[in-house]
Amino acid sequence: MLRAIIGLSGLAITPQESRLIADLNPLGVILFARNIESPTQLAALVAALPAGMIVMIDQEGGRVARLRPPHWRAHPPARAIGALHARDPAAGARAAWLTGALIGAACAAAGCNVVTAPVLDVAAPDGHDVIGDRAFSADPHAVAALGGAMARGLLAAGIQPVGKHAPGHGRARSDSHVTLPVLDDVTESDLLPFRANAWLPWMMGAHIRYTARDMTAPATQSAAIIEGVIRATGFAGVLVTDDLAMNALSDSPGERAAVALAAGCDVALHCSGVLEDSAAVLRVAPVVGPALADRLRMARTLAEASRQDLDVTRMAEERAALLA
Repeated sequence: MLRAIIGLSGLAITPQESRLIADLNPLGVILFARNIESPTQLAALVAALPAGMIVMIDQEGGRVARLRPPHWRAHPPARAIGALHARDPAAGARAAWLTGALIGAACAAAGCNVVTAPVLDVAAPDGHDVIGDRAFSADPHAVAALGGAMARGLLAAGIQPVGKHAPGHGRARSDSHVTLPVLDDVTESDLLPFRANAWLPWMMGAHIRYTARDMTAPATQSAAIIEGVIRATGFAGVLVTDDLAMNALSDSPGERAAVALAAGCDVALHCSGVLEDSAAVLRVAPVVGPALADRLRMARTLAEASRQDLDVTRMAEERAALLA
């Protein structure tokens, strides 16, 4: 398999996408709203993928949700759970775990095995709303606790969680989907939730330039930040880029991926679903080597060992009572 995860264009895999996947063998695919219409349709799409692929989905709760009503349960934004935690820390932590478990159960039933949550970014009063209510709190200790609880809930459903966006996106004053945010340096407040959750099997890097660390490259393409900051937290799992199709980055899709992988990211993530761009990323992605194979195996093993029998109806009722 190649060290890349790609998007798909629509509700079914096209013949061209099938050939690309068969010929180049990406590590996985990521699902978005354009790929999801109903449980029956989604099951058919997932069944058409090769066995053993990563099927990733962006499902945080709140406004970042690809599985939505009426077919799937809605989930609160992280900020609502953080507000409960501020009043009652035990209740907030329980709500975070329940949300992770409920999201995880739905995603697992849909055929997914990796979910890009929890958000470990710390809210900032002057930060761009691209994070906003996706952050649990402005208190890094609360973010650390709630992010860890949500991750454990996802694991209880057999799902591999992805903490994001390392080393911290909360203070960014612009949206990296549109332009590259620039900050002076990483702060201890930014890093605390990532350090506290360095045990997570996956992390996602941020498209943010920290000029004190690297004058030219964003975190996802900077060896200085990947090795000197993100890995220095103790994180030893799979590091995936944020979406390389975002406008924070320049150059071609293949160049973006090549630079990020050379800098130390384990996996290039390109989400657009544009066939030519996906192909360009795959053509520069190396084959999964022994070190990454070990990290991926450990991530799968953690999820399998953490899986519990979950009563989703009871859990949904309990969460509703906590957040009422």
